[in-house]
Formats: sequence, C-alpha cells, structure tokens
Amino acid sequence: MTEDLMTIREMCEAYDVTPRTLRFYEAKELLFPIREGQKRLFTKRDRARLKLILRGKRFGFSLEEIRQLLDLYHVGDQQLTQMTRTYEIACERLADMEARREELTQAIDDLKEQLRWGEKVIASMKQEKKAAE
Repeated sequence: MTEDLMTIREMCEAYDVTPRTLRFYEAKELLFPIREGQKRLFTKRDRARLKLILRGKRFGFSLEEIRQLLDLYHVGDQQLTQMTRTYEIACERLADMEARREELTQAIDDLKEQLRWGEKVIASMKQEKKAAE
C-alpha cells in the first residue's frame, strides 16, 4: 500500500477498531473508502475523519452530530462554522459529563454509607451470636 492509502486491516491495526466498525461508519456515510471489488482502500481524508469520529464518540457526541460536524468542513469559511458548532456541542457534553460525575459521586458516597451501616449490623449480629453461645 502507498502512504496515501490503507487497507481495512491496516486501518484496524492503526486505530484499534474492528472491520465491522469501519464498515458501519461507511454504511452511515461517515467514511468513503475507495472500493476495488471487495477491497476497501482508505485515504488520508478517511483517516482524518475516523480520528474525529473516534474522538467525538469518546466525548459522547452522537453519530448524527459527528456527521453534521464533518459536513460543515466544506462550508467555505475556513472551518469557522465547523469549529464554532463543535465548540458548542463540546460545551454541552462537558456539562452533561460533569452532571453525571456529580450523580455518580453521590451514588458512591451513598453506597459507602450503606456499606458502613451493613458492616456495623453484621458486627453487632456476630457479637450477639457469640454472647448467646
């Protein structure tokens, strides 16, 4: 393969994804590999798009949001629209993630409290059993 083109196997190894994932993103029209019969050849553009897709997924962007952001690349304003919209969605995701973290922290604290209570109850029951023997 040339430096400009990668096979599906090379893409999988380079980006730690499965062939199924790449085919899925192709079916969703997020990637556009060159087709030579059954063979898929991915361009530098596909690799850049895949990096953005994977980053967007990691940050909780939906595939539709990712598609819309990728489509904004061609608006013709040096990606100002794309960057602005990405920034807005990223701010929303950060707020969501922070809210989930707060909820998770509260749940962890509640569970720890319940475990301390359970520990005391078990210890008390063990003492009562010992005293009864």
